[in-house]
Formats: sequence, structure tokens, C-alpha cells
Amino acid sequence: MSRSFLNVSITELIQKLTLDEKILLLGAPNWWNTSPIPRLEIPAVRMSDGPNGVRGSSHFVATPAQCLPCATSLASTFDPELIEKVGNFLAEEAKVKSSVILLGPTCNIQRSPLGGRSFESFSEDPFLSGMMTSAYINGLQSRGVAATIKHFVANDQEHERTAVDSVVSDRALREIYLYPFMIAQKNAHPMAYMTSYARIGGIHCSENPSILKDILRKEWGFDGIIMSDWYGTFSTDLPINAGLDLEMPGPPRWRTNLLVHHCLSARKILVPEIDARVTNLLTFIQKVARKNPDIVYGDGIERSRDSPENRAFARKVASGGMVLLKNNGNLLPLRAEKVTKIAVIGPNVKARVISGGGSAALKPTYVVTPWDGLVQNAPKGVKLTYALGCYAYKYLPSLENYMKTPSGEPGWLCAFYNLDEQGNRTTKVHEIVINDTRVKLNDSLPKGLAEYWSIILRGSLTVTKTMPFEFGLTVAGRAKLFVNGKLTIDNWSNQRPGDFFYGQGSMEEKAVMNLTAGQSVDILVEYTNSSPPANPDDDIGKKGAQPALMKGLRLGGAEKLDPELAIKGAAALAADSDAVIIVGGLSSEWESEGFDRPSLSLPGLQDQLIASVAAANAKTIVVVQAGSAVSMPWVNDVCGIVQAWLSGNEVGNSIADVVFGNVNPSGRLPLTLPMRIEDTPAYLNFGSENGKVHYREDLFVGYKHYQARKITPLFPFGFGLSYTTFALSNLEVSKPTVPDARFTIEVSLSVANTGVVAGSEVVQLYIAFPKLGVTTPRLQLKGFVKARDLSPGQSVRVTIKLDKYAISYWDTPDRVWRAKAGTYGIHVGTSSDELPLISQFELPSTFDWVGL
Repeated sequence: MSRSFLNVSITELIQKLTLDEKILLLGAPNWWNTSPIPRLEIPAVRMSDGPNGVRGSSHFVATPAQCLPCATSLASTFDPELIEKVGNFLAEEAKVKSSVILLGPTCNIQRSPLGGRSFESFSEDPFLSGMMTSAYINGLQSRGVAATIKHFVANDQEHERTAVDSVVSDRALREIYLYPFMIAQKNAHPMAYMTSYARIGGIHCSENPSILKDILRKEWGFDGIIMSDWYGTFSTDLPINAGLDLEMPGPPRWRTNLLVHHCLSARKILVPEIDARVTNLLTFIQKVARKNPDIVYGDGIERSRDSPENRAFARKVASGGMVLLKNNGNLLPLRAEKVTKIAVIGPNVKARVISGGGSAALKPTYVVTPWDGLVQNAPKGVKLTYALGCYAYKYLPSLENYMKTPSGEPGWLCAFYNLDEQGNRTTKVHEIVINDTRVKLNDSLPKGLAEYWSIILRGSLTVTKTMPFEFGLTVAGRAKLFVNGKLTIDNWSNQRPGDFFYGQGSMEEKAVMNLTAGQSVDILVEYTNSSPPANPDDDIGKKGAQPALMKGLRLGGAEKLDPELAIKGAAALAADSDAVIIVGGLSSEWESEGFDRPSLSLPGLQDQLIASVAAANAKTIVVVQAGSAVSMPWVNDVCGIVQAWLSGNEVGNSIADVVFGNVNPSGRLPLTLPMRIEDTPAYLNFGSENGKVHYREDLFVGYKHYQARKITPLFPFGFGLSYTTFALSNLEVSKPTVPDARFTIEVSLSVANTGVVAGSEVVQLYIAFPKLGVTTPRLQLKGFVKARDLSPGQSVRVTIKLDKYAISYWDTPDRVWRAKAGTYGIHVGTSSDELPLISQFELPSTFDWVGL
């Protein structure tokens, strides 16, 4: 294909397109590409999931990628300059995947820690979320890759996510949920938006003209494309008329020739609306193609990249987001002069916990586990020992590291077959070796598959220890597990609905059998893409069984432990050690798209394990891997706590850097950690009830709720310790430049390192509004700055600039942003609960504004 499209007039091109070609452009041919029109040399452009990496265009045969920390970790840095470099990094990752569109960042609000995708969102605070989002987008788009900011808007839970109506006041919608998108639109101009699955005002966001046309396009001046979330288009005419440019994924359900022509003939859609959508799409495609001609017109091959420089960057980002929450007696950092025997205990020590699940999950180029990182970076003379202590999995661990194909290769052999109406296998279509026992089958499937098809997975499994071994089989579709030819698990005829694969799959069915060390067993899994029928006797495709929407399976397994003995063994090891590091938390099985977390508690027996180990050794440090808050009933029993988030490939090295003092932690909490779930703002109002979720906490999200209710959190928003100490002083506030929408003010102060090691401090500025005549949170974060790498005794002057956003609230009756005349308080400090510097300024007159 020639590159003539790069210079063609889009207006003229619209005239040349047939109506059927226009309809084709409004949908997609597959999961990851736009539709090409070869006749007019219109190319397809490829997109890929983020936001903490670039997976590429295949779930099934994934190309390895670098995994960066989750959004809460990125926000913990309070460092927009660093996050802009993250955007630069991800742009290059996208290009090696032959992609020019990244489906990220996510800037929804962490309304509740139980939200399944909370780890994907930056913060509970809309200002911090907006600033981090802006930096991410600027970094990404400065390298020519389009950002797709998501999910627009109020996509803050997974329960009934495609149906739920978010019942939220206009003021909360503006000041909390739209706010980070508005900041990003003002500061970074994202090239694409992805709509939320949810409804606002009873109308799905993908077909909501007040959200898409009135606010986004008219008020904010957005001129890029708006795409649906995957299967987030719910009709034909309404989304087109509302301004949704692209239905994803393909092949389209709604934007087919039949349905669109039918709507046109009924005048439910008019041709000018079709042309407007196509114009937006082609303008966007031309823009990204001009920025990336060698990618758009390249070979389309997906590659991986890896280098010492990339690893060092990922390590820096991960350690930069870690938050030191507790450090009694300055036990940390662990040095050889303090301890020589360290017990490393916990379910995540040797696990590959790098990201949340769903869209954020990817196949990593490599993983440094916590055990690997701690062993490789331990100070000379320090000996590490290990105990598991307990399991924390939701699904049994995947088994690819223990599997070999019938010919002896790593992995297992996957063969595709077509099926007849009775479900019998007919022709073999394709055969491939795969190196993962988590098999997603929604994209990159072989050509030639009929409506109903099957796969047979074969391999041999060998364990290194004689033990009772528990197998687990989870499926979206239907599957059976045979071990040495014997049916061991039937997840075919009768299934229990579960949350596997975005809530479309089954519960995990389990079976235990005795395995002998070094003695292999034959593994065979039979799978079909049909969903379980209402009647187990129904034949596939003949009496009611339908093709599954999501298709895939997961085979796992692990030693069947005696829980009591495992915890006792860990406590005994702890008692015989100088100090203990416990690594636990959550994983992609607990934090994922498709379902919300069931509770604030750590899964499994982790709380019991931590309590038992801490009782055996007072010098116990807990490292928590989680994308959001977890309860810590043992908080007073342990000596140290490090919030490590979900930190990507370099998780082990970055944990070691913080624990051993190679890095002085400077992360600060981007969300409040509650004592208990009952203290959280959305408690009693989280989850869908009769198709609605009521945002009754209104503006009082996160720290604003805790302050208003005088509830003491476990750790407050913005909190974080350091291995040094800092002092803030000499606060100065300039006079407002002009009393209108061009308002600016500067706040400056001195930051001094008063400790004995170099470190960085985050200075936070909160505004107290005058009386507005409407309920308003007492303090709101409106500025921050990071004083980086201060040597002991060094002092620097830092400045925070405020604009009209810092002093405005949404006036619902007049539908304007309003800055009201009066006295505004300025509170500066190091967390939402530690604000020692106070000043104020006077706004002499009220002014209103709309737009950006």
C-alpha cells in the first residue's frame, strides 16, 4: 500500500467513500485494529492494551513485554517528571509491538479499595489523578503514540459494570469524576477517549450525548476519536448520534450493514452523523500515521525489547513508588551490622506478582521475584532462608514451569479441531506449542475454524517432590482434565458460574492426587468453545449450547499443604532468625477487571501467618504487594511495613533496594488506607443494587470523608516515611495576579534535609475554601512538588503555582465553575493530616468560567 493517505484531504476522501465503506470504518475487523479500505489506500492502525505495559495484539500467543508498576504505584511517586518518562518508555514499547495507540491511562477514581480495577487508577484524589494522567499522556504522545484515556466516566466498580447506572450529583460528577479527565484535556490533549461501560443519568456513556458531545467536544474542545470499551456498545443509532466514533472490538455487533442501513431507512440515523463519525476517525488515523509512518506501513511484526537501561529505568520507577509506612526503631534499612540471618517468608516471596489482572495483564519479558531480588542484593555477610508459610492464591498456580510437550519441549502442545453438530472432532486446523497454562482464546486464532471448535492440550508434568498434589481447572467454555488417561476434573457438563475471564467463566474445580518426585504424568485437557447448555444432555451447537463470548481455560496446581504445620514451620524459622521479611498481599487473581474484591482482608491465612511470625520475632517487616488498600490487623505487632504495590518486572530488585537501603523511599500514599472497610466513604453504597449504584458520599471521597467524619485512618492520604528527616519553613504567598479566570498565585517555601542520608520529600498544598453556601470539603489537594535528592543539611526553595482550578467549585444551578470572593486558606505539609504551614489570601471578587 502506498502512503498517499498521509497527504489526502479527509473532506475529499469522505466524498469518495461508499456508504458501506463508511459503515465498515465505524467498526473493527478484529480485537485490535481499525478497518482498512484498500481501494482508497486507507491503512489500518493497531492498538494495544496498557496501561502498565504494552501487551501486543494477542492474548493467545503473546509477545513478551516490559511490565511497569501499576497506576497507584506511579501516583505514589508524586513526580510528574518521572511519569512523563514512563509515557516515553511506553511509547517505545508500543512501537516495537507495531502499535500506535495505547489503551491507557486509566484515570477513574479509587472510590473504594474493593473496586476490581482500583490498581489501574492513580488515586482517590481528582487533582493528583489529573496531574499524573497529564504527565503520562504528554510522555506517550510526545513520542507519537496516541493515548486512549479511559474510562469516560464513573467506571469505579466491576459489579454489573455493563448495566449499572451511576447515580451521582452534578457537582460530584464535575468536581470528582470528570475532574481528572478535564485536567488531562487541558494539560495534555489526549488523542482518544474510551467510554465507560456504565450509565450516567440512566444512559450508557457510549450513547450519552450530554457526556460525549456537550461536555467533551463542545465544552472541552476535544477533537480526537471516541471509542467504546470492548463490547461497551449497546445499540446502533444511539451511540452514533451521541458521538461514539468507533465500536470495539470487531467484528462489530451493532455497526453492520444490515443494522445501520435499517436505521438510516428509518431516519434514526442521518448520513451527516455517519460522515461526522468517519471524519473524526480518518482524521485521527491520518494523524497517527503521519507521526508513525514506518509503524503503520511497516511489517506488523510484534517484537520485544530488553536492555540494561530499560531494566534500570523500570527498577527506578518501581522503587520510587514504594511507601515506607512503619519503621520502629529505625530497623530499616537492614544492614549487615544489624542482622546476619534473615528469614524471608510468605506466599508472594517466590511468586510472579507483577500486575493486576484483566486488560493490564501481559506476558513479561522477565520477572525478578522478591526472593531473587533479595538474594541477589543482600549485603555481604547476610544469609537468607525461606519458608512459604501459607498460600494466598485464588486459583491454583499455573503449571507451565513443570510442563513438557510429548516431544520434550517446554510447555504443552495445543491442537485445534473443528466440530460437527454432535460435538465430534473432525479436521485438525492447527497445532502450536504454548508456554502458559493460562490460555485465552479470544484473538489470534488460526484461520479455518468453524463456529464450534475444540482444542486438545497435551503435555507431561513432573514435580520435584513426592506429595499430594491438587489440580484446578477453570474455564470459559467447557473443558475436562485427564491425568494418565483418567478423567480427573469435569468442568464440562455442570458448571458453577465464577469470575474467571472478566466474569464470563466458571469456578475452579479441583482434584487431589499423589505425585512422585521425578515421575512424570500425562496431562490432557479437552476444551470446546461452546457455553454449558441449560440441559447437560444437549449436544454442542444443536440443542441450545451457544458459543462462549469469552473463550479460554486455566490449569493450575500445587502441593496440598497442611495449613497449621506450614504456619508453625514459618514461625519456627522466624524465631531462629535475626529479622524477618514477610512478602504477601494480593495478585492479579484478586485485583482484576471483571469482578470486585470480596473484602479488605488479605486472602488465605496471611493475617494469621503475619501474627504468628511477629509473635516469634519482634523484628518483623511486612512487604505488602497490592494495588489498593488492605486491612492490617497486625499493624501494631510488626516492626516495619513497606507498601510495595504491584511493581512490574523489577519488583524483586526494587523491594531489595528499599529494604537494604540502596534507595531511600520517597513514595507517598495516593489513597487513604482505612482501619476497616466500614470506615470507607463508599461503604453501604458500593456495588449495584437494582441496577443502580448511589454515590451518596458525594464530594467526600477519600481523605475528605475521613476528615469530615473525624475518622482516624490506618495511614492518611499523602503519608510516607523516609530514612532521613525534613523540615518545612518560610512559607510565602504571592498576591493574586488578576481576579478573573486568568487568576494565578505562587506559594513558595523552604525544604531542608535535617537527617543523615540523602532523600526526597513531597510537599503538599491543600486549599480551604471560604463559605460557599453549599457543602464543601474542608481541605482539598490543589498542588504538590517533589524536592528531590537533598543531601544531609541541604535546603532548597520550592514553588507551587495555583490557577483558577484551585479555587473553583461547580455551581449546579448556573452550570458554571465559580470562584467566590473571600478568604482562602493555604495549608502546606507532608500529608493530609500533617500540615504545619498555614497562610491565606483574599480573592476580591467572584468570577465564573466554563470550558477549560
